[in-house]
Amino acid sequence: MFGLLERETGKVRASVVDFRRKWHLQNAIHDNVAKGAEIHTDALHSYDSLDRDYAHKVIDHAEAYVNGNVHTNRLENFWSLLKRSLGGTYISVEPFHLFRYLDEQAFRYNERKATDAERFLMVLKAIAGRRLTWNVLTAKEAG
Repeated sequence: MFGLLERETGKVRASVVDFRRKWHLQNAIHDNVAKGAEIHTDALHSYDSLDRDYAHKVIDHAEAYVNGNVHTNRLENFWSLLKRSLGGTYISVEPFHLFRYLDEQAFRYNERKATDAERFLMVLKAIAGRRLTWNVLTAKEAG
């Protein structure tokens, strides 16, 4: 899984990635982050050389979790909430549905200031006029 959190808005984007290799992760960053932006990452080597296009600051969790304004704590909070929901609420998650769980958790996180009723109405408005068949839901045919 891969995630980005925009500090000003507090909005998160998460997606399933097949590999944690440099090429895959850096492409995902370039697709979602404007060049020249300041980004904070952990010390994963896949993030090396991001300083060519970004103001890249690294926090090495083996040494510290915060260094002034440099941290990944808010995104770590998102991952913690996701892991608790996958392990506690949903228990068994099929890999081909993982992106759906990520989308749901990102929605909950991004709309965390709304009430449950407000989030429910947002979802109802988003699904109006759409149809989801059993075969698509169970991945028996392409969606």
